[in-house]
Amino acid sequence: MATTDATVTDTEMTEKIHQGLAARELLPGEHAVDAGYVTAAHIVTARDEHGVDLLGPVGPDTCHANHPGEHFAQSAFTIDWERRQVTCPQGATSISWSDQRKASGTPLARIHFAVTDCAACPLRAKCTTATNGKWGRSLTLLPREQQEVLAQRREEQQTEEWKKRYDIRAGVEGTISQAVRRTGIRHTRCIGLAKTHLGNVLAATAINIIRFDAWFTETPLGQTRTSHLARLELAA
Repeated sequence: MATTDATVTDTEMTEKIHQGLAARELLPGEHAVDAGYVTAAHIVTARDEHGVDLLGPVGPDTCHANHPGEHFAQSAFTIDWERRQVTCPQGATSISWSDQRKASGTPLARIHFAVTDCAACPLRAKCTTATNGKWGRSLTLLPREQQEVLAQRREEQQTEEWKKRYDIRAGVEGTISQAVRRTGIRHTRCIGLAKTHLGNVLAATAINIIRFDAWFTETPLGQTRTSHLARLELAA
């Protein structure tokens, strides 16, 4: 159980959660989380440093938000990491590869194609809207290991096998819903992080007791709620 200020994002907690579980020797082989806790860096770190398969969806392979219609996403390009060069779907090769860092310190590579290659390309409309006159299509890549695991996860999460594996996450969401409904865990009754954390621990303990009682008394699982609108549709 971890309690933080509201400004702390989910991604900031993934590694801290794993470190806490490691200290107590409670690391799972597979950790099912929602998209907020997953980045390529987290997948690599969980695997290499903790031996944990971080199971959760990553963002889709997309192009610039202002690019209309069908477009060539990042996966359409071939990356030669050794030569530090990228080849586009039409066979043109990049002319610039520069190592940079985000403001957060995350390393990345910025790749550019020649404006002359892109201007004359018959598929330009599906690839780039660049009009700066200096570069054509540009790409931003994560470090190689992260970029490759990101591409692999994007392919995996489209398969039925991966989707069935991730179905287990429904149990986690059910637990969160039960905690919210039965204990009001989203509203603190205390002032201060330490007291709020104690309240969260007590709420989690209460949920465990409720579930043990339901198991021992063979209480059936609750039925999925059907909204008023859905009931009217079923009646029709």
